Amino acid sequence: MKVAALKKPGGLENIVIEERPDPKPGKGEVLMRVHASSLNYHDFIVAIGGMPADDGRILMSDGAGEIVDVGEGVTRFKKGDKVLSTFFPNWRDGRPALDKLLGVPGDHADGFAAELVACSEQVLTKIPEGWSYAEAATLPCAALTAWRGMVTECGLKAGDWVLTQGTGGVSIFALQFAKAMGCRVISTSSSNEKLEKLKALGADHVINYKETPEWGREAKKLTGGIGVDEVVEIGGPGTMAQSIQASRVGGHISLIGVLTGVSGEVPTAALFSANITVSGISVGSRQEQEDMIDAIDASDIKPVIYKSFPLEELAKAFELQASQQHFGKIVVEW
Repeated sequence: MKVAALKKPGGLENIVIEERPDPKPGKGEVLMRVHASSLNYHDFIVAIGGMPADDGRILMSDGAGEIVDVGEGVTRFKKGDKVLSTFFPNWRDGRPALDKLLGVPGDHADGFAAELVACSEQVLTKIPEGWSYAEAATLPCAALTAWRGMVTECGLKAGDWVLTQGTGGVSIFALQFAKAMGCRVISTSSSNEKLEKLKALGADHVINYKETPEWGREAKKLTGGIGVDEVVEIGGPGTMAQSIQASRVGGHISLIGVLTGVSGEVPTAALFSANITVSGISVGSRQEQEDMIDAIDASDIKPVIYKSFPLEELAKAFELQASQQHFGKIVVEW
């Protein structure tokens, strides 16, 4: 089978396409023919050597494909089923715990940038009805991160206000889920062109954060001075102060990304005086993924895919991701 693997010490120039022996499913395992994966920030950091990975690690955490063989004792799936990977194979349900967060594909273990993957039947879910493999491959990391933050941790309800930041995969899924739930959405970006696209996806209000540096104050004004119920925070320390400013008393911030750095000053007095809850979000469980897919099946949501590449051009796909020109998800298909 063909795979895309990373040679030490990492770097896009060290992604190699090579042949490896076809795997076979063992007891309780299925053999999945992978057809697509999608690029996440986590995958990029692994690829450039920013996270330790074994020499020759097969890349990519997300994978969508079909079952082509089953091992002894398999009951969840059969040949021909269309399936989707999970980001945390050991996190079936419940709250996060250290042991549940181990074994991430493409990082702790070989990932889905391969034509064939043998894995436990327990680490896969169905894909949404009528979705292509490329569409489904956008879900396990980006979409589930947005879902867990807004649904599991925040408990959004119709009529709530949501603030999203930027136009990456998590933020766009957050906008789509929020609108499907009947929420009102304020979206930010530094590009007026991208803001128009966010409005076309359903954003009720948009703010150019370069033109309006005090965008937190502007967002609160748009809610009638009350503040937003949920912030999907992907910037980290450089945007947290404005997110706190935008939040209502008793609001919730889903801390998902650190695009502005891994540490910095946080206005803690404003945080606790407004009784705001901050939840660190790193994807979610298999049960949450199944719940999310059920919700997708009951809606007309479809992912926004910016561009597709063949597996052989995975390095070029990462280069596009690094340029930050994209709007939505970048995928690889084979």
